[in-house]
Amino acid sequence: MDAQRRLFLARAGQLAALAAATGCVRSQAEAEPPQDDPFSLGVASGSPLPTAVILWTRILPKPLDASSAPKVAVPVRWEIAEDEGFRTIVNKGTALAAPELAHSVHVDAQGLRPDRWYWYRFMYGGAMSPIGRTRTAPAPDALPASLKLAVASCQHWEFGSYAAHHHIAQASPDLVAFLGDYIYEWGPFALTHPTRPVRENESFTLESYRARYAQYKSDTQLQAAHLVAPWIATWDDHEVANDYAADRDELLSPDFLQRRAAAYQAFYEHMPLRLEVPRNGDFTRTRMYQRYDWGRLARFHVLDDRQYRAYEACPRPGRGGSNSVTRACTQLNDPKRSMLGADQESWLAEGLRTSRAEWNVIAQQTLMARSSQVPVLQLGDGRFWTDGWDGYPAARRKLLESFRTYGVSNPLVLGGDVHGFYATELRADFDRPPSKDNPLLATEFVVTSVTSNSRPQSRTEQFLQMNPHIRFGRSDKRGFTLMELTPQSSRATFLGLDDVQRADSGIAAVGAYVVESGRSGLLKA
Repeated sequence: MDAQRRLFLARAGQLAALAAATGCVRSQAEAEPPQDDPFSLGVASGSPLPTAVILWTRILPKPLDASSAPKVAVPVRWEIAEDEGFRTIVNKGTALAAPELAHSVHVDAQGLRPDRWYWYRFMYGGAMSPIGRTRTAPAPDALPASLKLAVASCQHWEFGSYAAHHHIAQASPDLVAFLGDYIYEWGPFALTHPTRPVRENESFTLESYRARYAQYKSDTQLQAAHLVAPWIATWDDHEVANDYAADRDELLSPDFLQRRAAAYQAFYEHMPLRLEVPRNGDFTRTRMYQRYDWGRLARFHVLDDRQYRAYEACPRPGRGGSNSVTRACTQLNDPKRSMLGADQESWLAEGLRTSRAEWNVIAQQTLMARSSQVPVLQLGDGRFWTDGWDGYPAARRKLLESFRTYGVSNPLVLGGDVHGFYATELRADFDRPPSKDNPLLATEFVVTSVTSNSRPQSRTEQFLQMNPHIRFGRSDKRGFTLMELTPQSSRATFLGLDDVQRADSGIAAVGAYVVESGRSGLLKA
């Protein structure tokens, strides 16, 4: 029995019992649809399989007014078709939009054919949603000629327009990978992007996180990027709180797990994810890591590097969260400290070991290559930011060495978080020169932010000189990465906006690199 059906039966039972007791409660079928557009947050699809895809919407007529939603659970009709005119409908049904999940709808549309495009829509009362386009993954044994992939991350509402999403929609990708910071937990509530950031209205409760997602998803350019293709997504820290690690935030708040559970629930409610809804409604533990195959062309290992990680090493006194430390911080190299946690590490190892894909894509949150903030003149030098992989060097080395241990075909690491474009070459030991015993094990492409600001380019140029394995870096541009994977090669084009403040901003390539199948290392395109 799927999650929506369980919710329907549970809610129906509650309503029936309440109606019998009071004689004054309308059923969900009797709820009157609102006069405003109930699909103000758009529609989306994601988590594609060869024969199924998740379809999403949320019933909310006014994005900044939660009270505009129905007061009870309501039925929402859906259809998925082989054509945009819906002449050949292949599946349809009715899903329950319940207040317990913010009137969100997650439909697992099944019975589809592999490797083809579909169109879908929702209906509520007399209202019809926008028509979304989605697609299924290729059959498990198929080897597609190509995959066009858009990669994005970090879209702080306050720091500019969502022009990058307009250009993602224009690129018409097969798939979008979003690598975290879909929302930021603070900022002014408005339906326009402000010109000046103000730290206010920080989200702590389920209602406030829901309001934050509604604000972000009201943006028509973001909605357009959801309309054109299915998404796979993971979260980072700002979906909850800056630099949190496992069950601890920067302020060491005693009730942080309650806040985290509220944030996790709101994330699920607003994303087209194939996740199991907890039977008791408690999102305190929510498994996010996922695996998706694109035939034999690519396997996506989508990671969660927040929920299970060890606390950041050597935090500032009386605080949690990140710090910049030298190797005098003895916690830094503790081999017991994990970024992913033991269960996720085992799951990832199994996925790598059994993969038959030409490309193994590690879709995770942040820069994996070492990025010392000072020159490393001799062994033992360096200053490192502890919230990223530099704060977990033993775990990073273990992961990179597993590529060689399992003979992983073409490992390709994708990251976000650091608000810059980077192309790097990954070795298990960044302190030793390249050699037979310290070979190149993977290549990495890090996407810049959609809007979130970054350091000056002059500082990034210094980072490149201090970390020669980082072959390319641009921190002065916002945008996204467009990739094309074929059996022969993987190409990443870094696309930077002319002006992030302009909704009509142009965009241009600021760098492009190719990785050839069977040959680790970056080639300029």
